[in-house]
Amino acid sequence: MIRKQLISLAVGLFSLLAMAMPADGHAFMVRAEPRVGSKVKKAPTEVRIWFSEPVRSILSSIKVFDENGTQIDKKDAHLDRSNRALLHLSLRSVLAPGIYKVIWRVTSVDTHVTNGDFRFQIIP
Repeated sequence: MIRKQLISLAVGLFSLLAMAMPADGHAFMVRAEPRVGSKVKKAPTEVRIWFSEPVRSILSSIKVFDENGTQIDKKDAHLDRSNRALLHLSLRSVLAPGIYKVIWRVTSVDTHVTNGDFRFQIIP
């Protein structure tokens, strides 16, 4: 009887500990510049995306496309030197007014992959 109670208690404690542990391990987008869904008058020169944890540069990417599906970035995605959870990507020098789609895919340092996309608009 006491053994069954100890086993039940151990299972209960283990369950509580498992629920209390953080479920990190995935790098999720925290914010971006230009902001998600934003309308800007001045064309940005780069896209920056902050993630919830450091990412691996070689296994991560950002791509930006115009309304016609043409890739308009310089294909130079790189990590920030002082913040390994921040990716930068340069854009072509002159972007026309329109809607742009940003597609990102990152691998966190513990190899979990996340991805997503968002749009921003350049207005005249």
